[in-house]
Amino acid sequence: QLQASGGGLVQAGGSLRLSCAASGRTFRTYAMGWFRQAPGKEREFVAAVNWSAATYYADSVKGRFTISRDNAKNMVFLQMNSLKPEDTAVYYCAARDSIAASRYEHEYDYWGQGTQVTVSS
Repeated sequence: QLQASGGGLVQAGGSLRLSCAASGRTFRTYAMGWFRQAPGKEREFVAAVNWSAATYYADSVKGRFTISRDNAKNMVFLQMNSLKPEDTAVYYCAARDSIAASRYEHEYDYWGQGTQVTVSS
């Protein structure tokens, strides 16, 4: 089970840190990802981290967002800086039962419930 938290309302240019707590199993060998879904749009890839902490980002967030993991705490984080109104979405964390990260949501096995991020202009 995955539990995402940390969303909220922030002004453009601000920062938020999302957290994803995993329970029920050890995810240290899993790839972890963040996806988001804006109103009226399909869910899209944001960032992923594999078991060895190699990271991958969507072009739209590269240089602004940082994904990280703490295997000892079974947690994954998404630090979001320089937020823009177009970053407004529900953000989901996901886990893939593989050491390799993926940009494709259908390759993830477990999903959190989502946390709302709203960026005002």
